[in-house]
Amino acid sequence: MTTTENTSHRIDYAKSARTAFRALLALDAAAREGLDPTLVELVQIRASQLNNCAYCLDMHARDAREAGESDERLYLLAVWRDAPAGVYTDREQAALALTEAVTRIGEGVDDAVYGRAAEWFEATEVAQLISLICTINTWNRINVSTRRTPGTA
Repeated sequence: MTTTENTSHRIDYAKSARTAFRALLALDAAAREGLDPTLVELVQIRASQLNNCAYCLDMHARDAREAGESDERLYLLAVWRDAPAGVYTDREQAALALTEAVTRIGEGVDDAVYGRAAEWFEATEVAQLISLICTINTWNRINVSTRRTPGTA
């Protein structure tokens, strides 16, 4: 099936897996606890970019804008390593590097990437970040596999 074919036969995950959906919502809320809301959105956007999840990318970019995030930071997020100095803090860069490593888990999480995150975040925050990254990756996989796109319920 190509991406241009009718996808009406795809399930509505929230209706078809109600218990799992509610559990994922609870995990999502728990994973955010204690983390800066701006950082949460940056992490979720970056993972969604890597996973080609249009639904999550659209949703979290909107949420970030509503929270006051600048267009410049949102536009440059896909190439954050090449952004001008000062666009992203060292702390944000450490979180973004960890996001990429955990999202691309097949390549492993390099000790240097993990160590950099541990320099900028307390142990509980690293755990929260990992939980957040795993949660957004789960949402991405559900939305991509069910072809949920921006504008769908």
